[in-house]
Amino acid sequence: MKSFLIAAVVAALALPLTAYGSGKMEVLNPWSRPAVAGTNGVGYMVLANHGRTADALEKVESPLASRVEIHSMSMAGGVMSMAKVDAVPVPPGGEATFGPGAYHLMLIGLTKTLRAGDQAPATLTFASGAKLNVAFAVSAGMGPTAMAPMAPMRP
Repeated sequence: MKSFLIAAVVAALALPLTAYGSGKMEVLNPWSRPAVAGTNGVGYMVLANHGRTADALEKVESPLASRVEIHSMSMAGGVMSMAKVDAVPVPPGGEATFGPGAYHLMLIGLTKTLRAGDQAPATLTFASGAKLNVAFAVSAGMGPTAMAPMAPMRP
């Protein structure tokens, strides 16, 4: 039994991290935190552009939120502030990281409580017209993007 458990853990560690997309845009490791219905939730991920032209995330919708806004975080004079942005550019062959202290999605007016282990579905719309359906894995921890360093925010 002990060897079966060890084999199962090794097999699970060998699985790739969650990714959505085909073609030029890909969403890697979408995750969220637990949140109570009626409050706001958050969405984190990495957007990867495998194409040869720039693209940008312009709109996000989720059936679990009244609306979804794209936000950025910045520090000025030792004060952290959050601001809504219209789009997040993703350079050709590059990435845009959404995580704590960086870009993030605000799931405003949750219609359902998000608990660890739940999935929060969303549709991402890009400037190119591409649409990707994703499911943000709700985690009580820091999620998969916390394992990688955050890209600095640019105004």
